[in-house]
Parts: sequence; structure tokens; C-alpha cells
Amino acid sequence: MTFTGWRTISPARPDAAMSTITPQILLRAYAAGIFPMAESAEDNALYWVEPEERGIIPLDGLKISHSLRKCVRRRPFEIKIDHDFPAVIAQCAARAPGRNSTWINARIVALYSQLHRMGCCHSVECWQEGTLVGGLYGVRIGAVFFGESMFSRVTDASKVALVHLVARLNFGGFKLLDAQFVNPHLERLGAVQMPKTRYHQMMEPLLSLEADFFAFDQDAEPEAVLAWAGMRR
Repeated sequence: MTFTGWRTISPARPDAAMSTITPQILLRAYAAGIFPMAESAEDNALYWVEPEERGIIPLDGLKISHSLRKCVRRRPFEIKIDHDFPAVIAQCAARAPGRNSTWINARIVALYSQLHRMGCCHSVECWQEGTLVGGLYGVRIGAVFFGESMFSRVTDASKVALVHLVARLNFGGFKLLDAQFVNPHLERLGAVQMPKTRYHQMMEPLLSLEADFFAFDQDAEPEAVLAWAGMRR
């Protein structure tokens, strides 16, 4: 879940056929444990990436701090699902204080927008007084959710979106939340790393399972959200 912009990637494999990549090819790539990134938003080239150490957020291991629990209970945001996916991915790709560029270029925006229209890519959004102030998006295959990127324009918006995402995934029968890479921010929320061989052993059997991204309908009920996001299996 490359939530905070660019990271040094190793290994990264340029793909000569990226000009003909389709949403179907992209889904097959995720099922094989690889995903595309760009050097920057201005660079039109894409690269297939397969990290040696894969980041995940255990669905039974999300760390919700006391202050974050208070924020969820206070309900400063209206949570919406797939309400304005184009705006979410645009905000994830936008420059922000401390982030002059991102790995999301126009080709990535187009590809994931197609996946969204196919029902395979979703956004969790935080709205405040009619304005989108935070959110995240990712790809869904079987019982796996592959987190892609998140953004926040006000304090805690992206964290609250993540709490709501984990509640939704647990309720809907998902088994894995792929974070792609781990950084200190995600570590504080419970993200861990594992070798790619172990990741494949965990991920691949889950792709054929059924899970329901839309089963959860309690985003307006903070105690239900916290219970499902903080559950221990």
C-alpha cells in the first residue's frame, strides 16, 4: 500500500509491452504478486514491481491508538464508498506539502479508473462539509484487498479511512490486506513485512475465495466500525 508517495523499489522490471497493458492483464499481474509503478507523475513509463519483502496489514492486527479511537467515535467525517473514485485517485496523485511528486502517472490513473468501472477497484472516502478531505483506494480480487494509495488533507482523515476499510474487509470475509511496502507510518498502524515467498503462499489460495466488499453498512456507527476493525481472531 504505497500510501506516502515514492519509495526506492528493488527489483523493478521495465515492461516492453506496457503500452498495451489492459485491466485484465493488470488483474493477472496482481494475482502473480506484481504491480505497476511510475518513476514520477510526469514520467509516462511504467514498471512491474515485485518487492523482496512484502508489506501487509493483518486484518486481526490493526493498531488503533487511543486518539484515533476518539476520532472515529467523534465522527468528524462522513464516510462514503466509491462515491467519487476519480477525485480520490486524483488527490492521491496530487502534490502536497512535503511531497513534490508521486508514482501515480496518467496511465495509472486511466488503468485503475477502468478497474473501478469494472467493479474491481474501490475507494473509501472521508468527506467534511461537502469536501473530500481524505481517502484511499485499492484493488479487490477474491478475499484479498490490494491497497494502492491514500491521502489526507486534514488530520487523521487517511487513518480513519483505513479503520473503516479494515472493518469493511473483516465484515465482508476478506483474509488479506496487502500494503505492498511498509513505512514507519504503517508500522505504527500494525503493518508487517514478510518474504515474497511466504506472501505468495498466503495470498494465492485466497484469490479464489468469495468476499463481499459491500456487505458492511455500519460506517455511521462508530462502535461497530471499531469492533470490526479491531477484532482479534
